[in-house]
Amino acid sequence: MTLVFSTVFGLLMVAAVAAPADGAGLVVTASAGIAVIAGLRVRSAATLAVLLTVLAIAISDPSPLLVAVSGLSAAAYILVRHAVGASAVDTTTWPSVVGAVGFTTVTLIVAAVPVQLPWLPLAAPLAAVAIYLLALRPYLTSRM
Repeated sequence: MTLVFSTVFGLLMVAAVAAPADGAGLVVTASAGIAVIAGLRVRSAATLAVLLTVLAIAISDPSPLLVAVSGLSAAAYILVRHAVGASAVDTTTWPSVVGAVGFTTVTLIVAAVPVQLPWLPLAAPLAAVAIYLLALRPYLTSRM
């Protein structure tokens, strides 16, 4: 059953990007679809399928909604496909589902609201590092 769920999520991930693709983007999405099928036998092909889908997004420039559907499907695909010796229900925990849906929602909101702040691209990496360090804070305590 895990293979069925992972394949459905993988094909949904590719189909969301393939809809508006043409030319080189269509070739890359076809390659991603082949990697999803190959992922049935080789788990590392699942990672290749996600990376090819990201490349197809960069080439074909689909709408933010299709990118969000593809990204959410990619997260579910990787979670379910890499379930070693477990069912799909065991790998899709509440924190993983809430995180994936939460980030997808935030991404859609950010894409929907046009913001014209020229300094924002400079501040975003600093904010990402600050959030990362804040998340690591409980693990950085010294035990000496």
